[in-house]
Amino acid sequence: MTRILGIDPGSQITGFGVIDAGGGGATYVDSGCIRLRGSDLGARLRLLHEQLCEVIVASGPDEVAVERVFVARNPDSALKLGQARGVAVCAAALQELPVSEYAARQVKQALVGRGGAEKRQVQHMVVAVLQLEGTPQADAADALAVAICHAHHRRIGGALARATATSGGSA
Repeated sequence: MTRILGIDPGSQITGFGVIDAGGGGATYVDSGCIRLRGSDLGARLRLLHEQLCEVIVASGPDEVAVERVFVARNPDSALKLGQARGVAVCAAALQELPVSEYAARQVKQALVGRGGAEKRQVQHMVVAVLQLEGTPQADAADALAVAICHAHHRRIGGALARATATSGGSA
């Protein structure tokens, strides 16, 4: 089993989700949201770093998966999201954990089967895949979806590596 911490970074709310992945399946471990208040971005980013480090220490992940920043209409929001993403990557790197990044479309494709899926469809699939009794908060569900996406990519990558090794490296 590999423990994966998924992170959905945000400058006001950052979701996190922890799963154990292996044997073709995933098991829910923990999830939640880190809520950042106040107008001082530096103080919010410091608090995000401190709280993500606490999550990392408490959950003991083997790998971390982070959602890439989606640049929409507002460049200022994109910059703030990018800074929160940087804090998440840094928190994992300081713990010497490997970090993988996935675009929102990749996450949706891995869970729902299409990159343009709606948020509620992703939440539904998170509940189904992890066999949860209730629906996690939106940002926590997004983070769990990132972790599940990473588990799928690990499994596919491992299968491809085994197939390549078995075939003597020829495709």
